[in-house]
Amino acid sequence: MSHGRASFGSKIGMILATAGGAVGLGNVWRFPYMTGENGGAAFILVYLCCVFVLGIPCMISEFIIGRHGSANTYRAFAKLSPRGSWKLVGLMGVLTGYLITGYYAVVSGWCLQYVYASVMGELKGNPDYVLHYFQSFSSNPIRPVFWTVAILLLAHFIIIHGIRGGIEKASKLLMPTLFILLLVIVGASLLLPNAGKGVEFLLKPDFGRVDRNVFLGALGQSFYSLSIAMGCMCTYASYYSRSVNLLNSSLQIAAIDTFVAILAGLMIFPAAFSVGVNPGSGPSLIFITLPNVFNQAFSGMPMVGWLVSLMFYTLLALAALTSLMSLHEVSTAFIYEELHISRKRGAVMVTVTTCIIGAFCSLSLGAVDFLSFGGKSLFDWFDFVTGQIFLPVGGLLTCLFLGWFVPRQIVRDEFTNWGTVSRRFFGLYLFLVRYFCPLAILAILLHQFSVI
Repeated sequence: MSHGRASFGSKIGMILATAGGAVGLGNVWRFPYMTGENGGAAFILVYLCCVFVLGIPCMISEFIIGRHGSANTYRAFAKLSPRGSWKLVGLMGVLTGYLITGYYAVVSGWCLQYVYASVMGELKGNPDYVLHYFQSFSSNPIRPVFWTVAILLLAHFIIIHGIRGGIEKASKLLMPTLFILLLVIVGASLLLPNAGKGVEFLLKPDFGRVDRNVFLGALGQSFYSLSIAMGCMCTYASYYSRSVNLLNSSLQIAAIDTFVAILAGLMIFPAAFSVGVNPGSGPSLIFITLPNVFNQAFSGMPMVGWLVSLMFYTLLALAALTSLMSLHEVSTAFIYEELHISRKRGAVMVTVTTCIIGAFCSLSLGAVDFLSFGGKSLFDWFDFVTGQIFLPVGGLLTCLFLGWFVPRQIVRDEFTNWGTVSRRFFGLYLFLVRYFCPLAILAILLHQFSVI
């Protein structure tokens, strides 16, 4: 079966879809928490520098490989390395995206459960009740699996409708809705008493706390926040037209991603500090701390608290879905193009198998004991292997491949759109990809294992 290559129908659709692939749950809790704990505005400045010197060059590299190959991530690498083994880097990107799809859907499903719980008013109670609610739900053998499958089916429904009728159309609806919800909740948060303390916690620079660990943390956050080495950027770029300015597009996507992350901090910390709650990180922030914050901050206005809670978890679910559908597309494109089957059949294969992975990862979080080993649950192992090994290794190899092994003429032609775009920054880009990015990613990788 032959496939006519699809493409995005508009520039705004392309930007929103690609930005949606980058914007996810990490923007909502990881970036604000790291900012507050690592010098406030000082960390933001370091992070922005890292986005420019690491994140954007890596993103452009994936764009070049994807657009040049006009195929799934594996085949795009193979076209640039027909007789070499570099195509295995593309295969690693596909595998990484596939594995992340399975366990990321678990947390994404939690967001749907909390949307339902907000609607039904189930999150009202004292802190002990909220803690018990999360622990009881996350370790339940049925409910988390149900919501995991539900959000994967939502992503599946979008994917089977293709690029323009599915991903682009959904992104044009989901991303503006996400922004509107985010701005409304930020406004409500900033109007709370003592909200200024939260803004100060987030944005007041404390350069005395900026050390090597802060720089490495900012490097890692810029890398993960932009969805580098998951196959998402490469796969989406395969649907770009030849007229797309890759440098400008990467700048716009990075700006949207960072803007959402900073707004998330302005949403969370003023509300938390207005009631004297010290925000934690990870699931405890999203599913335990914030319900308590909403209950206390809006105790005199229960309907407002109910509405803010509902909007917040709807926002989370939308952010999770936009990332999930981009991850799903990575595997779907690979399967239907390599097996020469229809997009729908390829999507079904991805959805069914990731539902199984997600179910086992969910069950490992307390429902059954045999899915935990080596001191980690199956969910934690998926997170560890993909996040701390596959992502940095894949990013490192991608930079080495494009910087040293892909013919310079191909890289320059793609970067400059065959001479129609200024090549002013091409030398800087190539220097960063060849030297700085590999060293920075290597530092992240070694730091994760406490080698440096």
